[in-house]
Amino acid sequence: MNKKKFKIVSVSKTRYILPSVLTLVGVCLGISSIKFAIDGNFIFAVLFLIVAAILDGLDGRVARLIKGTSNFGKELDSLTDFVSFGIAPAFIIYFWELNKLGKIGWLIVLFYAVCCVLRLARFNLTKFEDKEEWKNNFFQGIPSPAGGCLILLPLIFELSNFSNLMSLKVITPYLTIIVSLLLISKIPTYSFKKILIKRNMTIFLLLGVGLFFVSIIQFTFETISLGLFIYLLIIPLGILNYNKKSKSVENDLLDEDQQDIL
Repeated sequence: MNKKKFKIVSVSKTRYILPSVLTLVGVCLGISSIKFAIDGNFIFAVLFLIVAAILDGLDGRVARLIKGTSNFGKELDSLTDFVSFGIAPAFIIYFWELNKLGKIGWLIVLFYAVCCVLRLARFNLTKFEDKEEWKNNFFQGIPSPAGGCLILLPLIFELSNFSNLMSLKVITPYLTIIVSLLLISKIPTYSFKKILIKRNMTIFLLLGVGLFFVSIIQFTFETISLGLFIYLLIIPLGILNYNKKSKSVENDLLDEDQQDIL
């Protein structure tokens, strides 16, 4: 007799599980970071949030790689993003510095959280036509994981050896407001969803990844601080590249229309 094997989920559905598991692990890390912030352990609070941001970047790519994308996964990702990058970093920065501003500090926290949820709602509704497929390489405004990490920049900077040179505490409320506005803005920023690497450049990519991990192990907060500063610097490059690509596509469409007329 053939005995039926016990299965938690059918084989055809397993590819949808892994991305969701990564997403749920990320939200657990985000919530845990709030707990560490309440306890005053800001080192672990920041580290847990950074790992949550890395997992958030991986779950979508893993889903596309194994063809496990789904509407459920998309909605779950947005909900967990709000918890991990809309609420958690706001609480961390509040317990670290903004609580010293009293009611003003709490209003800044609420402002950031509202901007984050609006940004996520807009992202879920954003759809492009076939002719606008190139726009998938860009976000409207900065993504919520980047926003959550950026408002923690003064704290991360304070935890690094760079704090021996200067302190960024004073810019915390202003940076939080600026990042909140960037979240809901329509400024194009790189999404890094489709990065094409030439085969002969693969070795250099692997070398760079290896150096990054060595750097982040040995100089954790210094590496994260530099990474966030670099991200801020490439925002103008994203705007220039988007405008250049937009004009190029418009010119191509005009040429096609003229050829159709002729």
